[in-house]
Amino acid sequence: MFSRAPAWLTARPVAHRGLHNRAQGLVENMPSSVDAAVARNFGIEVDLQLSGDGEAMVHHDYELGRLTEGSGDLLTKTAAELKAVAFKNTADRMMTLGDLCARVDGRVPLVLEVKSRFNGDRKLVSRMAEVLSSYRGPAVAMSFDPDQVLAIRDLMPRIPRGVVAERRYEEAEWKRLPPDKVREMIGLRHAFLTRPHFIAYWVNELPAPAPWIARNIFGCSLLTWTVRTPEQRARASRWADQMIFEGFVPDL
Repeated sequence: MFSRAPAWLTARPVAHRGLHNRAQGLVENMPSSVDAAVARNFGIEVDLQLSGDGEAMVHHDYELGRLTEGSGDLLTKTAAELKAVAFKNTADRMMTLGDLCARVDGRVPLVLEVKSRFNGDRKLVSRMAEVLSSYRGPAVAMSFDPDQVLAIRDLMPRIPRGVVAERRYEEAEWKRLPPDKVREMIGLRHAFLTRPHFIAYWVNELPAPAPWIARNIFGCSLLTWTVRTPEQRARASRWADQMIFEGFVPDL
């Protein structure tokens, strides 16, 4: 049966990619943005990508260049090479999941998004399972990709799992996927297989039937992303259990 995520997941707002502010040298998914979130006692959402040698790296993009010097797909570089990459606007360097866990040390919840290439590869979740097996702090894992959520269920059964979702999947990135994969994601149709403990839903599409049913009928916790404006914050307060935010510091 479905079940709710632990109460600590929704007890405090969750800082999207850490409490980042590039003007202050706090770049998303970087050590300084993690430290800033811990200092304010916010949960921390970060993205995880796979390196070429099978390490779980804390980074959003599949390729270097937007935030970093240089270029190239993360899968073409080792963890050591990625940790040496220079970033714009900060002297920080890319972390592994192990680095992140050591840095946070259980002080605030970690919300780990598994970035997926939708090819069924479980190497990233397998590495996450190895790292998190010795981590005793609060942590959950989530993904847009139902295959990765199922991998989390199979390989990390003690870690609460979630589905990142939206209603229509009309952006260009989704049009590259096979239509049957997108159909599986619409309306959380895979939920009876993946059995999520929580849903992380796009704030601009709340309210919506699927997250309402997941929350109110099946008892899943409901996070909403990415809250940036007062209007979005009001929507999150009305329709969700907690927000994943960026661009401001909630005064609670």
